[in-house]
Amino acid sequence: MDRIGILGTGLIGASIGMAARETGSHVTGWDISTENLASASKRGAIDVPADDLAALLAASNDLLVVAAPPSETVKLVATLDHAGLTIDVSGVKAPILDAAMLPRFVGTHPMAGREVSGPEAASPALFRGATWVVVGGEAAQPDIEEVSRFIASLGGRPVEMRAATHDAAVAAVSHMPQLLASSLVFAAAGTDDALNLAAGSFRDLTRVASSDPSLWVDLLRTNRDAVARSIQRMRASLDEFDAALHSDPEELEGLLAKSREIRRSMIARVGAVRVALADQPGELAKVGRAFEATSVDVRDIQLRHAPHGGGGVLTISIRPGHAEALTHALKAEGLFVVG
Repeated sequence: MDRIGILGTGLIGASIGMAARETGSHVTGWDISTENLASASKRGAIDVPADDLAALLAASNDLLVVAAPPSETVKLVATLDHAGLTIDVSGVKAPILDAAMLPRFVGTHPMAGREVSGPEAASPALFRGATWVVVGGEAAQPDIEEVSRFIASLGGRPVEMRAATHDAAVAAVSHMPQLLASSLVFAAAGTDDALNLAAGSFRDLTRVASSDPSLWVDLLRTNRDAVARSIQRMRASLDEFDAALHSDPEELEGLLAKSREIRRSMIARVGAVRVALADQPGELAKVGRAFEATSVDVRDIQLRHAPHGGGGVLTISIRPGHAEALTHALKAEGLFVVG
């Protein structure tokens, strides 16, 4: 992909631009928001800001990336005059595939994001190791394969899927968590002193409630049918737990045990290194230098603050076999490795 165009320079569009430029692509960008376009350009997400949409389409020689909200993407893929290879990155697929009139269109959805939006939050590393759904629809197989190679070049893991399957799956694992997080916040706020006692588990469960609501309204409404079915399944599950609370304790324990086993089956095999951090400047910089020195494959990091403030424990999940090298590097930085 020597020359690509990005229509929409928010978090996802700007991150794609950054990652594509790292692979050597020339990136032209355009956004209806002049503020987003200027910020994306300043942050190095694009090489050239297009003057208008026509200029962007003319510059998108190898690939056009439509990175707009779902409802806007539906309109764009139905009306754009672009003969070249085009993809979208929306979190809903069926309405977009149904609307697309472009001759070479492949629907995609990177399973990556953040609670914050906009090009200021963009990162070229956003897609590294992330599943990136590819919905070919009526596209030719060579185009699907080319899009998959592009995704892989950005660090993503392309996975082919049908549109209806994708929309049902993201309703369950992405859209429902947003609704549940918001519901939990409301429920806790209505309980005396509950928020004063909120700790790690509540913060983890409600993290996505901090997301931009305007983005979620569009996404949830565009996928409303699949989301509504997920809500019904969640109601049935909560009713089952409610019934178990008032019946044999073994039934409740059985439900909790079953959910634990399902959750454990999702966890990839990783090693873990735990390091105690002092409440002082430079602690995370030491961890960063240890990462740089060892080049370990980091899968996840999680910081648990001390109960009454001051420091905490950083848990670093890494590829098995990398723990010894990272432990040595952390100790060399003067950090205390726990256990």
